[in-house]
Order: sequence, then C-alpha cells, then structure tokens
Amino acid sequence: MRARSGERRETDLRTAAKMRNMGIVHSALRRDLERTRLTLETQPYPEGRRRRALASHVLWVMNVLHMHHTAEDAGLWPLIRVKNPSAGALLDEMDADHKRIAPAMRRVEEAARAYHDDGSTREGVLAALAGLGDVLLPHLRREEREMMPIVGSALTTDEYLAVETEYFVKPKGFRELGAEAPWIVDGLPPEDREVIMGVIPAIPRFVLLHGFGPGYRRRSALLWGDGPAAAVPSLKLSPA
Repeated sequence: MRARSGERRETDLRTAAKMRNMGIVHSALRRDLERTRLTLETQPYPEGRRRRALASHVLWVMNVLHMHHTAEDAGLWPLIRVKNPSAGALLDEMDADHKRIAPAMRRVEEAARAYHDDGSTREGVLAALAGLGDVLLPHLRREEREMMPIVGSALTTDEYLAVETEYFVKPKGFRELGAEAPWIVDGLPPEDREVIMGVIPAIPRFVLLHGFGPGYRRRSALLWGDGPAAAVPSLKLSPA
C-alpha cells in the first residue's frame, strides 16, 4: 500500500510539473528583477565587490532567460505547432515577443557590464531593467495565462517532461544546473518547491540543493544584504 501511495504521489508531482514548472521559473525571474531594482534604488548603493557581484548576477540572469527562450523556440513551441495547429497565432505572438525581448536583454547586458566597472552608471542599469520589464513581464503573463493551458492540453505529462529534459536541462552542465536549482526554489512556497524538485531523482536533488545551496546563500547575502530586496519572495502571478 505504501509503495502504491508513493507511486501515486510521484505521478501527481509529474502532472503538476507539466502545468507549473514554467510559472515557477518565471516567478524566479520576476523576483530577481525586482530584487535588483530595489538594491539599485536603496542607499547605500552597492559599491566595490558587491557592485561587481550584482552586475555579474544580472548577466547570469540574462543568460538564464536566453537559454529559457532558446529551449522554447527550439523544442517546446515547434512541438505544440504539430500537436495543436490551431495555436499557431498565439505561437506567432510568442515568437514576436521573443524578438522584442532580445534587444532589451542586450541593453541590460551592456548596462551591467558598464556598471561592473563604474558605479556611476547605476541609473543606466535601472533604465535598462525598466525597458526589459516593459516587454518581458507582459510576455511572461501571457505565456502562463494563455500558452501553458494549451501546452497542458496538447501534451501528455511524459511528452512535456521529455521536452523539458531534452531542451531545458540537457544543454546545461551540472554546474549550471547546480547554480539554477537553489536560485529557482529561493522564496518558493513549499508546495511549489516540491513540484519543481519532485521530478528530480533523490541523489541528484540532494547534491543540487545541498552541494550548491551554501554557495548560493553566501552570494545572496552579498547581493541583497538585509535590505528590502532580501525579503522579496518568488513572485507568482496574482490571480486573474
């Protein structure tokens, strides 16, 4: 009986992952954009090692976002076009969004590199982040509200998790995944934390969270300190 209960729980987590993993990653992106904005607007402004760490973190987040969009464009959206041709117009919107977001990301990257070397460019980072938010945040909302229900109905759980493994996980090395795992679960409510980590086998999950977790927490303490940014949780969409 206990074994069957465990099997049912694993099945429930896999099914939940199909519908919620994308939103969980989006929530981490929203959280760190907000944390960065607050840190850049709160005195004393970052300087020295902290400023350089913040600039490097912004560049890292932009790389996470780039890889996320690449995986969607290469793996998930083409499969949905095959499985549900009637979703073509919305998929075209997703593609157009990505094309609008890419130059805004490049402006953030340029601003972050300048800020790494010169703290007087802080306002440039804030302006670039605001410009990115103008195009990225509505896209994330539309993807979660409109696109993911289509994904959920078009793909079986096994099909979705296979795409996630092939395009979202495999292109990354273990060190990259180790950096992402504690970042994604930072500030998540327990039920979402269980979903995002529940489909990972026990031993890799332990290594990702406990092997890489302490380093992530040290970096977070440097980046956010005890200011208002440290209190920002993972930012889920508000109810529709």
